[in-house]
Amino acid sequence: MRIVSLIPSGTEIVCALGYQEYLVGISHECDFPLEIRHLPVCTKPRLNFNVSSLEIDKSVKSLLQNSLSIYAINENVLKELKPDLIITQSQCDVCAVSLKDVKLALKKIGLGSKIISLQPQKLCDIWEDIKLIAKSIGIAEKGLELTSQIMDDIENLKSSHNLKSSPTIACVEWINPLMFAGNWVPEMVEIASGKDLFGRVGMHSDWSTYDILFENDPEKIILMPCGFDIRKTVEEMGAMTNITNWKNLKAVKTGNVFITDGNQYFNRPGPRILDSIKILIEIISNQKIDFGYKVKGWEKFSN
Repeated sequence: MRIVSLIPSGTEIVCALGYQEYLVGISHECDFPLEIRHLPVCTKPRLNFNVSSLEIDKSVKSLLQNSLSIYAINENVLKELKPDLIITQSQCDVCAVSLKDVKLALKKIGLGSKIISLQPQKLCDIWEDIKLIAKSIGIAEKGLELTSQIMDDIENLKSSHNLKSSPTIACVEWINPLMFAGNWVPEMVEIASGKDLFGRVGMHSDWSTYDILFENDPEKIILMPCGFDIRKTVEEMGAMTNITNWKNLKAVKTGNVFITDGNQYFNRPGPRILDSIKILIEIISNQKIDFGYKVKGWEKFSN
C-alpha cells in the first residue's frame, strides 16, 4: 500500500503502527519521526508563517474571507506518487490541507485514491482516528493494541504520580489575538491535576481578550501556540508582556508562566499526545517525568 499523509498527526500514527515504509509522501509540516523527512512533500503554505502572530492571523483571515485555501497541494507530485491512501483532516481549515482541497486535487489529476479525513475533538476521538487508520491499512489489531497501550500509559501516569494539587490554568493557543486552547487540551489538563479556566472539552479553541485573562487571574499560564516551537513563542512574548497589568497577574508574580513546543506536542492529535500529558504533569504538578527519550518540550518563561 502506498500512503500519503497530509497532516503530521497522521504521519506519526502510521509510523507508530509500524508502517513507516508504506509512506511515500508527506506534507510540508510533517517532520517526525526524523526518518520520514526525506519523503516527497505534497503541500505548501500560501502565506508567510515567519512573521508575528498578529500578521499571521490577518493573513489567514484574509485568505478565508476570499474563499481561498491556506495551503496548496502539489498536484504533480501527488500524481507521480499515485497513492492508494491519503490521510488528511477536516478539523480545522487553518491547521492543514482540508478534505475539500484533497477531493478537488484528486478529481483534477484523475486519481481514485481512498481518503481518510481525521476530525478529532476529544482524546477518545484521537484513539478512534488511530484505529481508523490501522483498519484502513489492514492492521486493525495493531490499532487496538496501540490505543490500549496509550490509554494504559495514561492510567499508569495518574496512579504512579501523586496528582492532587489543582491549580487554575490558562492554556494559550494563540497570543495575538488571544485564543485559549480547547478540544482535547482541557482533558489533558485535568489528567495532570490542573483546573482549566477557559478551555471547553470537545469544543474548538475560543478567541478571547486579555481583560478576560486578567479577570480570572490563573495560577499558571501555559503557552502552546499552534504551529509555534519554543523559540518562536519566546519571540512573540512581547505581545503579552507589554500589556498593562501583565506583571500583576498571579502567574507572572509567582514565576508560573511556561512556554511549550505547541507545534510538536499539543497541536498534534496523535501518539505523542501522551508526551503532551507528561509535559503538563511536569508543569502543573512540579514532578519530573521519564519520557524514555530526550525531550525539549517546555521551559519556564521569565520576563
